[in-house]
Amino acid sequence: MNLVQKRADGSAGWPESLQGLLRTVVVALFVVTFVVQAFQIPSESMENTLLTGDYLLVDKLHFTGSEFGSGLLPYRKAKRGDIVVFHYPVHPGEHFVKRVIGVPGDRIRLINRRVYINGVRMSEPYVHYSRPNDGGPDAMFRDDFPQSGFVASGVTAAWRSEMAKLVENGELIVPEGNYFVMGDNRDDSLDSRYWGFVPQENIVGRPLVIYWSMRSQEADDQSSGDRLARFVYAISHLAQITRWDRALRLVQ
Repeated sequence: MNLVQKRADGSAGWPESLQGLLRTVVVALFVVTFVVQAFQIPSESMENTLLTGDYLLVDKLHFTGSEFGSGLLPYRKAKRGDIVVFHYPVHPGEHFVKRVIGVPGDRIRLINRRVYINGVRMSEPYVHYSRPNDGGPDAMFRDDFPQSGFVASGVTAAWRSEMAKLVENGELIVPEGNYFVMGDNRDDSLDSRYWGFVPQENIVGRPLVIYWSMRSQEADDQSSGDRLARFVYAISHLAQITRWDRALRLVQ
């Protein structure tokens, strides 16, 4: 006699339904924990590639180097041009998203906003500039990097000290196991120029797709409210606040 019997109408009883629900929950938890994770873009530092109010699904396996699933997926280390989500080294509880500019061993220099790697000027069609160079110390540090004896706002003391040891002939050398990252919006990005390198182990993954995007004004207006209020607002104004042209767009 079967331990789990079907009802007279042929449908499964509650034990089978419960098992099905538990399987779904387990699969969902597995995916969220190991495979993909949702993130929201909170600032303009990656414009125009990623906009404030973009919601991303992030591939957490691509750069892990984990033995989990080895041979099934194309694991690799991050390379120049990759967009990565990572734990902010200054406050690891926060997540940042930037583009990899320099990999271990690279010699980096910015001259008049242009990036040179190992003496070669890089082609960066994704870069966006949002303000002119006003000639002040902050702009000089931001656009002609690295600077010796610099005085610029936003630079951490720890990075100021570390950088001095890693500059040779006006070039910053990226140490082993670390990456130099910058935002595509070079004039409004708190990135490696200000706080240093991203260790390999801090990298969470790479953005795959923008699954939803909220118009930036609406995102800003709702940023100070509680989560429930934002959720209710988003549901009730979904058609008006969605940037439909960005929904389901692959991130490159």
